[in-house]
Amino acid sequence: MPNRIICGTDSAVEESGFELPVPLERGGWNGRTRRHASQGKADASAAFGRPSGEIAEHADQPTPRGVASAEGGHMIVGQGAVPIIRNGVLEGACGVSGGTAQQDEDCARAGVAQL
Repeated sequence: MPNRIICGTDSAVEESGFELPVPLERGGWNGRTRRHASQGKADASAAFGRPSGEIAEHADQPTPRGVASAEGGHMIVGQGAVPIIRNGVLEGACGVSGGTAQQDEDCARAGVAQL
């Protein structure tokens, strides 16, 4: 599944005209930071079953704040992740980091569409 998501995000990146500074599979510039950011966004999207950008609009409300705190502080409530829902079942989420918030979400959507 991860390889199909990477292929989908590569296609979305190419179509957008956004140039990655180094190949995606190597983790890119500051890869550790981007990896944590993308995982944190995916955690938020999976926890709520919604795109992380939608959750960001309500980040200061008690429920999202409480869930993020109870989860251990790994969630990043910012645009760039979408849930993976198959046959009506939430299976996880795909998070992306490294472009603009909209580019990240577009790439995540493209990756999930490959599943």
